[in-house]
Amino acid sequence: MCGIFGLIGNIAYERALQCLNKLTHRGPDGYGLWCQSNITLGHRRLSILDLSDNGKQPMSYAEGRYQITFNGEIYNFLEIRSVLAAKGYQFHSQSDTEVILAAFVEWGDECLSRFNGMWSFAIWDSHENTLFLARDRLGKKPLFYSILPSGDFAFSSEMKALFPLLPEVRANRGLVGDRASIFTYESTEACVIEGIKRFPAGHCGWVRQGRLHIKRWWCTLDHLVQVPTHYEEQVEQFRALFLDACRLRMRSDVPIGTALSGGLDSSSTISVMANLGRSGLAERMGKDWQHAFVAAFPGTPLDETKYAKMVANHIGIEATIIDIDPLKAIDSLDDYFYLFEDLYITSPIPFMLTYGAVKAHGISVTLDGHGADELFGGYNFDYLIALRDAGWNLKQAYEIVGTHYDAMPKNSAQFAGVPSNIRYIAEHHAKRWAKKILRKSTDIQGRDAQHPAWRNMGHLNQRLYASTHETVLPTLLRNYDRYSMANSVEIRMPFLDHRILTFAFSLPWTSKIRGGFSKAIIRDAIAPYMPAEVAYRKTKLGFNSPIVDWMKGPLRNFMMDTIHSEAFNACKLIDPNQVSRAVLNVINNPGAKFTDGEHAWQLLSPYLWEKAVIRHKECAV
Repeated sequence: MCGIFGLIGNIAYERALQCLNKLTHRGPDGYGLWCQSNITLGHRRLSILDLSDNGKQPMSYAEGRYQITFNGEIYNFLEIRSVLAAKGYQFHSQSDTEVILAAFVEWGDECLSRFNGMWSFAIWDSHENTLFLARDRLGKKPLFYSILPSGDFAFSSEMKALFPLLPEVRANRGLVGDRASIFTYESTEACVIEGIKRFPAGHCGWVRQGRLHIKRWWCTLDHLVQVPTHYEEQVEQFRALFLDACRLRMRSDVPIGTALSGGLDSSSTISVMANLGRSGLAERMGKDWQHAFVAAFPGTPLDETKYAKMVANHIGIEATIIDIDPLKAIDSLDDYFYLFEDLYITSPIPFMLTYGAVKAHGISVTLDGHGADELFGGYNFDYLIALRDAGWNLKQAYEIVGTHYDAMPKNSAQFAGVPSNIRYIAEHHAKRWAKKILRKSTDIQGRDAQHPAWRNMGHLNQRLYASTHETVLPTLLRNYDRYSMANSVEIRMPFLDHRILTFAFSLPWTSKIRGGFSKAIIRDAIAPYMPAEVAYRKTKLGFNSPIVDWMKGPLRNFMMDTIHSEAFNACKLIDPNQVSRAVLNVINNPGAKFTDGEHAWQLLSPYLWEKAVIRHKECAV
């Protein structure tokens, strides 16, 4: 897990190093810069596998023909290495990087389909004078590129490493000012900085004679599987897949841990880690996995410490509780925005503080529960799509609406409820029929909607597929990459093992929303390893900022000072009057909802982003 940079063209060593060192937070354990005529590759290292100098990058192979700079992890590298060794390949390190190189030599770009992991990497072939670029199936690891005015081609793990090469660092105003795109642009090539593009997830490409040729190498719908007919057998199959996904992701030459929220997904992850750690089933892991970090928000409706402690006690480890005090971080907010680079609907403070505490305790790798909501139906706004699948089956419809209602937090007026079951179902079908009469499409749209497998997925799975590949998940993967790597921490996500990905979209919707529970198959599969009160807990909160409580309390002065500042009122990326009204509505309104807080923060963010990123001064963290 690292930061990568490269350029095809001419660049002075000192300037290349300046670009590379913008990524020091991603790789504080060392760097490498390989320069030849017309090609430069750089690497900032976070040491996870093979801590010796044999694991350093850029790494050469085949008597220097190939050079690689790689960010990510290939979890099944030991298995691939064994296959390649049987073919006569020799290895001089214990790293997954060398396995990528050998696999590329043996299989070319088809090596990608053999990898179980997360990655963005570049391989230079000095015989062909070509650069091969690749990104993992879901885009867990970032990759940006720019065609410079000189015609040179540059790439990097973060946009900021390309800033020294741009004539000017300018905001993409159309994107920054478009609140509707906040959950959609991450899956496109569009970036918030002009002159920079995003290399697409699930794609690879070659740079030949200054031109980039990209092709798609992964489509989830091409890899759907046959699942058992009976739900109980589906549960057994998912349990086996998830245990193996965790086993592979526990491979590390450094201690590992988890960010434990107290929700189902992170609790499932640490509970399975405990089972594997004690059974000795995880190779090359060691015994130092017993590290759980819990973000606490005392006195707010988002505090889930009670449930996180329950899980830690159940598996017999001591959780590290991190009290998230925004006042301790407010002076670092500019730095956080600079490191984050992009825009989102909530404050980065709790996430940055959590992974900062993880690193401060000597942990560089966490296994976290991200991705389960998108694959298996964990969000309230997704449940109700299943009403289309249920049709006029009132029993199923009642269960769906009941699941939606039960997920709402009941301890705060910030979270609104829903109408009665029968009223909601009637209104839902009335709206659908009205659209049909008016000939308005009710189909769920997605980039792969013309794929033969799309129609057979059902409405809920179509919605989840779009969330996974185009909207919510790409955004969250981007976010957590920045939160963690800003603190030199690597996140591994067992729910996003590609075998689980294809299994999830092969399941019927009734295996996801079932018996009044969301993510039913996860609950039933992992319940044997965790407290029943957590496994079958219905309330859904998620790891977020208690933004309403903060704006009314500890961040009130910061908010008021901001909206009355000269710089705020001069910012061209926002409407200062609109933002001020939204902020004051939260601060002064006793009945402010959680969504009001998100709305106000989202409106304010472009100003904070411009101040930190466009008018940046080198950050102190």
